[in-house]
Amino acid sequence: SLLLQLRDTYSKSGIACLTREEMENFIPNLDLVESEDREADPCWQVKWHLGKLIKKMMSKSYEEHRSAVNAEKALTLPHTNGQQPHSPITRIAAHLTGNSNRRNSPAPRIDSLPRRGNGHKINNWESSRKGHSFLYNVELRNGELVIPQTGFYYIYSQTYFRFRENEDSDLLEHIRNPKQLVQYVYKLTNYPEPILLMKSARTSCWSKKAEYGLYSIYQGGVFQLKREDRIFVSVSNGDIVDMDKEASFFGAFMV
Repeated sequence: SLLLQLRDTYSKSGIACLTREEMENFIPNLDLVESEDREADPCWQVKWHLGKLIKKMMSKSYEEHRSAVNAEKALTLPHTNGQQPHSPITRIAAHLTGNSNRRNSPAPRIDSLPRRGNGHKINNWESSRKGHSFLYNVELRNGELVIPQTGFYYIYSQTYFRFRENEDSDLLEHIRNPKQLVQYVYKLTNYPEPILLMKSARTSCWSKKAEYGLYSIYQGGVFQLKREDRIFVSVSNGDIVDMDKEASFFGAFMV
């Protein structure tokens, strides 16, 4: 629109004085032209307005280019403290299930914690997409989910406790008494000891007339985890945990 105004205001003969050489010398010194030079130059007003327009367009083009370069750097520069950009496309999730059926459910493979902590860690989770289990951008190592990216995660777990009448008599006497069933969810970091994130418990007392006793413990919550943190589940009574895939499970996903 400014160029149209200039065209209407000034004649073709007036515009003709704007040669390439004149403009190249004029634009860098646009604001330094002496007042007497302005009056002596019949094309000064045309040059001044046109020069301002050219400088404005050049400045705008430079700012757009600089913004594009900064955006590209932000995407390619490494992130500190193990943090990664959280993109809506990124999906991090895992659902681990027990790997025994109801008819044949041996005790789960459970290890004592490698460091201090309560309970015994469950190691034999099913993760190979059998049934409902899966791993998506998460690694499973020795019963532990390895966190690939710093962020907030919803962690959940359910443990299925079951005692049958036809079990060993020594276990029978041990279990008859009121017993506290506890489920723990820990995380392992660079600290020398595991950090307890959640625990849930209930006290059970099976009746002598009952054929078997069943109890489930479920818990879940949102926690901030760092890259390379590991999370796992441990229980207080591994000898009566039933690893039925629909009843005992463990998982996490990024929120």
